[in-house]
Amino acid sequence: MQFEVFPDQIRLRREEPAPNLRRFYMMVVQRDLFGGASLIREWGRQGSAGQVRIDHHPDEGRAINALADLMAAKRKRGYRIEDAPAFPTNRLDQP
Repeated sequence: MQFEVFPDQIRLRREEPAPNLRRFYMMVVQRDLFGGASLIREWGRQGSAGQVRIDHHPDEGRAINALADLMAAKRKRGYRIEDAPAFPTNRLDQP
């Protein structure tokens, strides 16, 4: 797997079957109309709509730095980067 040098979006997942803990955390950086950027975060229990928070930053670089800092903090808490398959798998083809 190859990561972007400065990713502008990421999806994290945390699963612990024993306490029935299944959480997600998504972050996306989007430019706004005023030359700044917003870091949009969504988190919650898998299967639910979750909560959303939007943090405004003066430029895209600072928003990406905030994304990287949050990603590092979440990884320390047990979140892992979610791998998306390159091609969808067909369950009917599996034995």
